[in-house]
Amino acid sequence: MHRAIVLLLVFSGLVSSANVQATAPVADTTRVISVDFKKTKGSRNKGYQKVIGAGRAAEGLRADWQEQLLYVKKEVGFEYIRFHGLLHDDMHVYAEDAGGKPIYNWQYVDRLYDYLVKIGVRPFVEFGFMPPALASGTQTVFWWKANVTPPKSQEKWGALVTELVKHWEARYGKKEVEKWYFEVWNEPNLKQFFAGDLDNNARRDEYFKLYLTTVNAVKSVSPTYRVGGPATSSSTWMAETLQFFTDKKAPVDFISTHAYSTYTAFDEFGKGHPRMREPDGISHAMERLHRTIAPTPYNKLEVHITEWNSSSSPRDPIHDTYMNATLVLNALKKSEHLVSSMSYWTFTDIFEEAGPPETPFHGGFGLLNLQGINKPTFYAYQYLNQLGDTEIANTDSSSWVTKDSKGNLQALFWNYTLLDPAGKLSNQEYYSQLHPAKDKGLLKLNVANVPNGKYKMQVWLTGYQKNDAFTAYKNMGAPYNLSLQQEAELKKGSSNKMESEKTITVKNGTVAEQFKLRENDMYLVKLMRQ
Repeated sequence: MHRAIVLLLVFSGLVSSANVQATAPVADTTRVISVDFKKTKGSRNKGYQKVIGAGRAAEGLRADWQEQLLYVKKEVGFEYIRFHGLLHDDMHVYAEDAGGKPIYNWQYVDRLYDYLVKIGVRPFVEFGFMPPALASGTQTVFWWKANVTPPKSQEKWGALVTELVKHWEARYGKKEVEKWYFEVWNEPNLKQFFAGDLDNNARRDEYFKLYLTTVNAVKSVSPTYRVGGPATSSSTWMAETLQFFTDKKAPVDFISTHAYSTYTAFDEFGKGHPRMREPDGISHAMERLHRTIAPTPYNKLEVHITEWNSSSSPRDPIHDTYMNATLVLNALKKSEHLVSSMSYWTFTDIFEEAGPPETPFHGGFGLLNLQGINKPTFYAYQYLNQLGDTEIANTDSSSWVTKDSKGNLQALFWNYTLLDPAGKLSNQEYYSQLHPAKDKGLLKLNVANVPNGKYKMQVWLTGYQKNDAFTAYKNMGAPYNLSLQQEAELKKGSSNKMESEKTITVKNGTVAEQFKLRENDMYLVKLMRQ
């Protein structure tokens, strides 16, 4: 865990408005985006689609988890998945006989990894947590009791990693495994996740020992396999880790860390009172990370944010809200040039660190809730996945405008307004309430040098009461359990029904449209040649 487009588009010589429900307008406010169809920025950065997160390996053996993963893979298009608990006891990977000889069992790992490879999802392997038979202590974390102590034997830990990587190579082939990533542990800087009885410096040294054993084990199978870390929260230990790599000449192929937008006033079970940081907390964290790495010999390595979200609590209602979607887009847009990937934590609410969720909407991390109902943030990623591969030059900081090889244009734009409780209420208190969106005026987009001809323009919208399953759930009384009828109603209401569609004719190379914009609305607009 854890512990961080809508674009309004103007096309055609006529001016039209999307039919958007809005509150009474405020003072006349118009935002203008002007782009030139012929002026491109280059290939679109797709780092936000590279990796996505999930709870733990054993959850991946469930049919509903696999069904949701296949759906999100199709709609979002990510390449890799990362999760905890690969070596946890519920995966039964390690035991010892009466004489202390290791017994390896890859049966459950194979069932899960076979499925991932089958559907075209590659593992971003997190080595953790410690198999109890190999653990030096009994400290655990989470409802499912992940052992977080160092190994009782570095030699046996290294052998476990070596044998597992050898097995993957034999089963899937070296060329496939060369495309995977191997990350050492999860958030070892936090005592609840690693060696909790040690102070910070001793815990860091213990992690460095574990890293060396792990990277050497992987590299003993093939020096071409990619290993990295430190997978810490909030870029902690970053300078010290980079110095460690230098001092020990430790192999490292990528840097990883985590980022969240809340103050961590809660425990690993989600109990407590998280509060939002300042609006651009994620991008500012990425800038600080970049400044730390830039002057070092490691500034050419890939940097992966292997967990991020608005809040690091698995019981924070902000995750279910329409505002979360635009917070995500804002962070991705402002961080895209700083890191190689940002792995959203997580794709599904089938997630049991704090125990099995008790209600359909409970503030879980997922893009989908337990029943597979799309949350607004799902559409942030789905809209991104529908953009073209070539980005059009654009100075607006809250939009992407793209085109594809067929000459079609796509635009994603949004308003991001942090509905901040200003410290008066916790996230649980504030975001569990409904917050109708206020009017933000109009957005106009002017596109020059569009090839003349007929185009079909399609518009999709997500925002307050638009693909907003959480608001609909609250309005039906927030039932503790959903009936089949209620579940079907919520799915229908968040099925991304097209907002509008029309045919336009471009005669003078100019397209112009305008849209009503509310707080945290996000639009996807497509202009397709006929």
